[in-house]
Amino acid sequence: MNITSTGHQQAADTSGFLYLAPIQGVTEVIFRNLFSRHFSGFDAAMAPFINPQGQANFKQKVLADVLPECNTGLPLIPQLLHNNAENFAAMAARLEDLGYDHINWNIGCPAPMIVRKRRGSGLLPYPDAIVTFLEEVMPRLKARLSIKTRLGLQHNGEILALLPRLDDFPLLEITIHARLGKQLYRGTTDLEGFAACQGLTRHQLVYNGDITDIDVFNDLAGRFPTVQRWMIGRGALADPFLPAAIKGAAAIPLPEKQHKIMAFHDDLYSQYRERLFGPSHLLGRMKQLWAYLVAAFPSQDRLLKKINKVSSEEQYQELMKDLRQSACKEMD
Repeated sequence: MNITSTGHQQAADTSGFLYLAPIQGVTEVIFRNLFSRHFSGFDAAMAPFINPQGQANFKQKVLADVLPECNTGLPLIPQLLHNNAENFAAMAARLEDLGYDHINWNIGCPAPMIVRKRRGSGLLPYPDAIVTFLEEVMPRLKARLSIKTRLGLQHNGEILALLPRLDDFPLLEITIHARLGKQLYRGTTDLEGFAACQGLTRHQLVYNGDITDIDVFNDLAGRFPTVQRWMIGRGALADPFLPAAIKGAAAIPLPEKQHKIMAFHDDLYSQYRERLFGPSHLLGRMKQLWAYLVAAFPSQDRLLKKINKVSSEEQYQELMKDLRQSACKEMD
């Protein structure tokens, strides 16, 4: 492996297939389109979940994020969150009508309000319900189905009991976030737990969870040599250059990274300003994004705190102007 000027190992050329992970409220259509325009490395994106919520006639706005004519960037996999086979199949048919041939079922979301309804990772303690759901849904699908899940809700035994039973279904792949649902996004990933899954399924596994830099990816790729597909979420939001680096791109200096990130930010801000509902919604969305992007500006002490304090577009734009000027000075 090559060593970059920063001392980190570059990823091997056999980096495999990279998915942009679905992050509710962040990686929606505008973000995905612009991210793929400014940064490279991802092969496809998974959309944040659609939850039909039992509607008999799904409104078009439910599908707005996945309309093919709006998604001009990465190839997209729509994701459904449901535990009702009838409603799931109805929404899947709508997605198939739009031309999608791959749909993902989310049985990994750890949000407490989702879990309480036995959706997302709240389904994992009930393998019989998962199997019954698949028995009812899969004969009605034209598209291929994949699953995104976790190691369990309360303990790893939940996924270990489930995986062998999924061999009866022609799933495209299974993405496993190497945490328990009860952890939310806290604590460390359980690599031993993921390793235990590998011998229990005939299906292709996709690894997800805390891929934050090149060294972490290389360690994971070395530990799991049969894994050829990877999903990255928060790590790519904090370092948008990580996917390209994993694919073997040369390292670039931090000031240049900051300049490119600000160009992405400016495009994103402009489109959000046109589409979102008022300054409060706009600033809320940008503050959510900066919780990740702040990692690319280590020299800016208290940057996130300053951003979170702004209460008007004027204050925000002035802060961004100062940050942009600072990044330009560092490039000089």
